[in-house]
Amino acid sequence: MAGMFSTKGQYALRAMADLAIHNDGWVSLGDVAKRQNISRKYLEQVISLMSKAGYVKSLRGKGGGYRLTRDPSEYTLGQILRAAEGSSLAPVGCLDCTRDHICPIVDTCSVIPVWRELGKVTAEYLDGKTLADII
Repeated sequence: MAGMFSTKGQYALRAMADLAIHNDGWVSLGDVAKRQNISRKYLEQVISLMSKAGYVKSLRGKGGGYRLTRDPSEYTLGQILRAAEGSSLAPVGCLDCTRDHICPIVDTCSVIPVWRELGKVTAEYLDGKTLADII
């Protein structure tokens, strides 16, 4: 069975946790990639999503890198995953309101209530945990 979250979401949590742990200055993306065993090229895409969400800032040049914009306790895991995954924590595509396609049987599907409840429980859990909780 495939996971509920893509590697972007998984790597976003790992990268943000790494930045939180090494929060004494600017952190090189290359260092994060090595420590987390993530391709630098892929990590650049993930960090770009975090930057667009306003969660990290960057400084170019020697001594530059990335750092969090807030204290780790001010980021929920749900926020980070939504930024990485495309704003939804829906466990199945037919509940993801950010997609262009709406499932034709969503109103009559007997399984939808299960997926909705799972999505609710998942969102509540992830929104109740902060980056500080995982470091």
